[in-house]
Amino acid sequence: MNILVTVLLMALFAGLSTCLGAALVLIWGRPGRRSFSFFLGLAAGVMLAVVLLDLIPAALTYGSLLQAILGFAAGLLLMTALDLIFSPENRACVHDYRYLKMGYLIAAGIAMHDLPEGLAIAAGFGEPAHLGPLLALAIALHNIPEGMATAAPLAAGGLSPGHVLALNGLVSLVTPFGCWLGLLLIKASPAFLSSLLALAAGAMAYIVKAKLLPECLRLHPPMAYLGLFGGIVLVFFLNLFF
Repeated sequence: MNILVTVLLMALFAGLSTCLGAALVLIWGRPGRRSFSFFLGLAAGVMLAVVLLDLIPAALTYGSLLQAILGFAAGLLLMTALDLIFSPENRACVHDYRYLKMGYLIAAGIAMHDLPEGLAIAAGFGEPAHLGPLLALAIALHNIPEGMATAAPLAAGGLSPGHVLALNGLVSLVTPFGCWLGLLLIKASPAFLSSLLALAAGAMAYIVKAKLLPECLRLHPPMAYLGLFGGIVLVFFLNLFF
């Protein structure tokens, strides 16, 4: 029971970092290009290293190559579909209601993205157990800029700070829910473990390739590469000591 509570608390921590990103925007406004690029690069580096050094090897260890390939492809397809469904097309909004609509669409997309992220944390706490904290850290870093992306248009649309934080709080609960669902799946059949690990790898690879890297390189390439390198080194050393 204590382990279950720990896993769910880690997932909740990862989810609540969305609120941290929203709070930063509400307090200080959107960060500068250099700092935002570095942070996005750091999140990309952590995610990329977790995929290459942990998730894919673990998926291959606990399942077949075919199972890992299918799980990875499912993760890519899931995130691609969610991105197409929930990404707002019109980013040149002028009227307040359009900003609000954009913010709500981004929040819905993030909530849908958070479900497989919760599944990933559950898989990480299956075997090997050290993957769980690493995944929670990677997802927490990724969720901070997502919270910023949600808060900025909602605040511009006139939504009160309290409502902005409340909406982000609701979105953040999807991560521990996904984690709880993943734990149930693994308990029902341990064979799900390899598939969930591979699915998490595919989902995170998509986020890095399609979202984090293009944005941080657009903002400030030198800081983006510095953050990317820092994230990879961080996960490498965490793997050495944990």
